[in-house]
Amino acid sequence: MQKKIAIIGGGNLGSAIAEGLIKSKFCKPADITITKRNTATLNSISLKGVNITSDNEAAVRSSELVILAVKPFQLSDVLNELKKALTPKHMLVSVVTGVLLNEIETIVDIKLPLFRAMPNTAIAIQESMTCISYSNATAKNISYVKDLFATLGKVVVIDEKLMDAATVLGACGTAFAMRYIRANIQGGIEIGFDSATANLIAAQTVKGAAELLFQKGTHPEQEIDKVTTPKGCTIVGLNEMEHQGFSSSLIKGIATSYNKLVKG
Repeated sequence: MQKKIAIIGGGNLGSAIAEGLIKSKFCKPADITITKRNTATLNSISLKGVNITSDNEAAVRSSELVILAVKPFQLSDVLNELKKALTPKHMLVSVVTGVLLNEIETIVDIKLPLFRAMPNTAIAIQESMTCISYSNATAKNISYVKDLFATLGKVVVIDEKLMDAATVLGACGTAFAMRYIRANIQGGIEIGFDSATANLIAAQTVKGAAELLFQKGTHPEQEIDKVTTPKGCTIVGLNEMEHQGFSSSLIKGIATSYNKLVKG
């Protein structure tokens, strides 16, 4: 049975989730309610049939699944506002960075199926990488939440202690990948392409490389070996990138982002 879904927080991520659910046809637009103080910014989603309101409590009362998509500093106040509207019929999914399941449970003061989910902004085009963890959830609850996010991309269930690492690798990773593509475009322009053509070639090449790994289940080095012929142009380019610190800078960047997240 399809559940009524309330998305508390209509910012970039909350709106992306709503857009993805509509595009995937996981539920009817009328089964989604999304909240924001300034509802005027949600007009485009409203036109698709999604319910829009600034009343968080009313949105929760009319739903069974509540997705929390607010800023971390707002979460405590929002949960204290919502807890009187939460009942045993509800499931709660937080996509808020850095807030533990037991912290949420302490505030709401009611035992509910609780989930943490870390998607990325590609959820709007059904290409997210979403990591989830949970507590107090039945197999049926877990299956439903996995199915929801599976319509929006790839899903993996992880231990909650890895959620900060998942945030860096999967969510920050979108920006890291975009920066690589941007550099590839700039290099393409330097060797003769106009920016639009360089953009197309760079983006499609990265997309194709990722699909090779998904469809073949190979390690990246296996695919690299296929295009690095002796004395060829690929190997000299790779070697120069490594001399300039390509891999080490990426690894250091990931570690730096992780340390910032866990240590502040």
